[in-house]
Amino acid sequence: MSKGLAPCPICGKPTNPKTKPFCSPRCADIDLGRWLGERYVIPGPEDEDLPRPPQSDEEDRSR
Repeated sequence: MSKGLAPCPICGKPTNPKTKPFCSPRCADIDLGRWLGERYVIPGPEDEDLPRPPQSDEEDRSR
């Protein structure tokens, strides 16, 4: 591993310049899958702090 470079965040192997910050396309895909599967999240406001969308009559009837 080159001096000062961080290891792959998925497996810890040295990074590859073509797939930086990962060591391989496989590790990049694993990371993407984790984001898309909502295993990683960026903290934001609590749901109760967000404005609620207006409910339509159709939504009320379906309950």
